[in-house]
Amino acid sequence: MTYTPKSSKERIEHRLKIAQGHLRKVLEMVETDEYCINIIHQSQAVQKALKEVDHLILEEHLRCCVADSIKSGSHDKAILEVMEVFKKS
Repeated sequence: MTYTPKSSKERIEHRLKIAQGHLRKVLEMVETDEYCINIIHQSQAVQKALKEVDHLILEEHLRCCVADSIKSGSHDKAILEVMEVFKKS
């Protein structure tokens, strides 16, 4: 039976555990002198999992925090905050 996370927090935790598993595998592969290309593929899996975590967190932020800011009249601050995230990537 496959576990299907329900809440945003559960989905985020689930993706982080996947990333953690991939990262453990990368470390193990480096320690055992695995083929470099295989290590890169595993490292890319870590990065993909972390990007998915970022997307889930941003989605939750938009649904809750940004929506609340807009309702309270602080929409400019909320927009700037989200834009700063994209400037860093």
